[in-house]
Amino acid sequence: MRWTIKPKPKQEDIDVLANALQVDDLVAQLLLQRGITTFEGAKSFFRPQLSELHDPFLMKDMDIAVKRIEEAIDNGENILVFGDYDVDGTTAVALLSSYLLSYYPNVATYIPDRYDEGYGVSFKGIDFAEDNGFSLIVALDCGVKAIDKVAYAKEKDIDFIICDHHRPGTILPNAVAVLDPKREDCSYPYDELCGCGVGFKLIQALGSRRGETIDDLVYYLDLVATAIGADIVPITGENRILAYYGLQVINQQPRIGFKAIIDQLNKKELTITDVVFIIAPRINAAGRMKHGQHAVNLLTETSMDQAMKFASEIEKFNTDRRGLDQEITQEALVQIQENDEEEGFTTVVYKDTWHKGVIGIVASRLIETYYRPTLVFTKSGKKLAASARSVKGFDVYNALEGCADYIEQFGGHKYAAGLTMLEEQYLNFKHQFEKVVKESIDPQLLIPEITIDTEIELKDITPKLMRILKQFAPFGPGNMSPVFMAENIKDTGYAKGVGANAAHLKISVVQQDSYKIDGIGFNMGEKLSLVTSRKSFSAVFSLDENEWQGNVSLQLKLKDIK
Repeated sequence: MRWTIKPKPKQEDIDVLANALQVDDLVAQLLLQRGITTFEGAKSFFRPQLSELHDPFLMKDMDIAVKRIEEAIDNGENILVFGDYDVDGTTAVALLSSYLLSYYPNVATYIPDRYDEGYGVSFKGIDFAEDNGFSLIVALDCGVKAIDKVAYAKEKDIDFIICDHHRPGTILPNAVAVLDPKREDCSYPYDELCGCGVGFKLIQALGSRRGETIDDLVYYLDLVATAIGADIVPITGENRILAYYGLQVINQQPRIGFKAIIDQLNKKELTITDVVFIIAPRINAAGRMKHGQHAVNLLTETSMDQAMKFASEIEKFNTDRRGLDQEITQEALVQIQENDEEEGFTTVVYKDTWHKGVIGIVASRLIETYYRPTLVFTKSGKKLAASARSVKGFDVYNALEGCADYIEQFGGHKYAAGLTMLEEQYLNFKHQFEKVVKESIDPQLLIPEITIDTEIELKDITPKLMRILKQFAPFGPGNMSPVFMAENIKDTGYAKGVGANAAHLKISVVQQDSYKIDGIGFNMGEKLSLVTSRKSFSAVFSLDENEWQGNVSLQLKLKDIK
């Protein structure tokens, strides 16, 4: 692991902010590292306000989209809400469809089949719209590159409104409106919204025309917060406000579908991390293992009994998914070894029987062993489909553009993408991808990095500091949980391996005249020898609260030791 300490802000800036906020230098430094330089900025950070959300009509084409939906409602047209099968797509479909259905009945939903139709807008979905009398399709979390599909719909007199957040190509689809803050000609002040976030801006605009305020729409923010966490978009600016209030809804008044999942958990309060690792995988499992419509059904259900049945089905999908991704990951690791590819700049693996629904998860798992840009391929109909994942700092989307001659279509983000290609192009692509990455990646990026906010003395770790740090939440990209480093610390003789096969490391440490503080390092059991016999060592960690038999104590959540 590379330990990288963030640059320390100028002491004069620390002094000014610390004085303005009446906090110590450590807290002021952490805020400055997050771009917060003033009292007003800190107030917005610690107390996000819904009133600070941007006017939705600042988004290019928003006025056109609203006008077309209002026209459809006035004319009694059938509206089809279409979305991708992942968490961002299904939450967005649940959000917009349930909002429209609250005052207009002629609305239905459509999630494409991952295996039969693939990612994004599909010809089959458009045929469904034609066969069932839909004259307007609103596509969420997809569509910004669906030029041929939108043209096909236009031939059938079906209009499209696209709500997307992926990078557009050089040409936009010929839709009635294309809502995408990443459009070059869109001056919307915040361009890191997820697909569900763009959908929320649409209902915010629609609501404003109906005399509704943002307070009338807070109910929908549990869906937006879930999508923000699952899609790994920055939790900064507008996303931070949406996630902050969305978590309040999840914890205080969740929709029936979420409640059916949450009631089975032994947790008093869910954080964004819980949403990412508990709620999101279950919603995702529907589209991975069966069909994304199951997730929409759960998220729009109003009967608790029925929601419990849906949640039970989805729980089984998730259990099956976990077993499959573990099995395929092992097969992929064996393939890498058999092909003598352990030392490459990339991982590209393929087996025609691998389950398409879990190849993205498998790609992420492989990066845990071989830290490098990774693609996992499987057979999908007559073609190959792949999920790509990247390492911190490397744009895999740009790398795929360098291999475009061998790809049929692709889309995604800097760190995650999907693609399809003809099977005969697989080896050509594999060699080209290795070449592109080798020529463009900084070798340092192939070593996992821990970014450290600042060094800290153990004596400065106090309940008061922990109370302040908890107010930095919700955490995520752009606002990660603070990471600290402490040097010359020693275990008190308590260190041991815990858990199955002593996989985890439990320590209790001091530093000079500090009090004793416990620490836990998950999957760090092999480092036990580094801390025994009263040897001095350095540690990187975040701060955590450990609750045991009603007592709460601070502990170090170890990330690495040297």
